[in-house]
Amino acid sequence: MELKGKVALITGGSKGIGLGVAEAMVEHGMHVAVTSREQPAADDAAKKLNERGPGKAIGLAADVRDLVAQERVVKDVIGSFGQLDVVIANAGVGHFASIEDMTAEQWNSVIDTNLTGVFYTAKAALPALKESKGYLITIASLAGTNFFASGSAYNASKFGLVGFSQAVMLDLRQHGIKVTTIMPGSVATYFNGHTPNEADAWKIQPEDMGQMVMDLLKMHPRTLPSKVEVRPTMPPKR
Repeated sequence: MELKGKVALITGGSKGIGLGVAEAMVEHGMHVAVTSREQPAADDAAKKLNERGPGKAIGLAADVRDLVAQERVVKDVIGSFGQLDVVIANAGVGHFASIEDMTAEQWNSVIDTNLTGVFYTAKAALPALKESKGYLITIASLAGTNFFASGSAYNASKFGLVGFSQAVMLDLRQHGIKVTTIMPGSVATYFNGHTPNEADAWKIQPEDMGQMVMDLLKMHPRTLPSKVEVRPTMPPKR
C-alpha cells in the first residue's frame, strides 16, 4: 500500500495504542481520524497529531457501542478526506473480578465495547473499505488465547474478538480487503486506570505498536499476516 495520502480511522485513538498508531501514520503522510467518547480528548489528540504531521488529523466523539454513531463517524471521515482506506478497531475497556463479584453492568460494558463495538465499527466501515480495497486491523490481546482468574468478561471479549476477526478475514478477502488481528501482551498504556511510568519500560510501548501497524500496511498485497501475537522481550522475573 502506498501510504502517503491514505486515510485511516482509529477508534479509541486519543491515547495509548491508538494514539501511538496515529502518530506513526501522520509521520508517514497518512490522514487520520481518531475517536474518543469525549470530544475534548479527541480534539487534544488531533491537535498533537497535526503538530507532528505531515499527515492531517481530525478528532471525533463517538461511542463504539452505538452503531449509528459509528456510521456517522465513517461519513464524517469521508466528508473530510474523501475516502477511507484503513480502520483500526482499537477501543477497549476492562473490568476484572471473580464471577461472584462481576456485575451485569460491568460484563455488558466489556462485551459491548470490546466485541460488539468492533462489529459495529467494521459494519459501518465496510462499504468504504470495499471501495478502497482497504485494511481492517483489530486490536485483540494475548488474553484472547490465555485465560486467567478474574478475567471472565475480558477473556470472553478477546477470545470472541479473535474468532470474529479471523472469520471476517475469510469473509472479506474475496473483496480485496485485508483483515489482521494483533494480540499484544503487556503494553504501557492508560488501560484500566493505569498511568504509564518509568516502571513500564520493559513493556511494549505504543510507538512499537505503531511501527507494527505500519509494517503490516507496507506488506505486499499478496501476503496477509492474519493474526499477530506480540510480547515484551524480557518481562520481569517472578
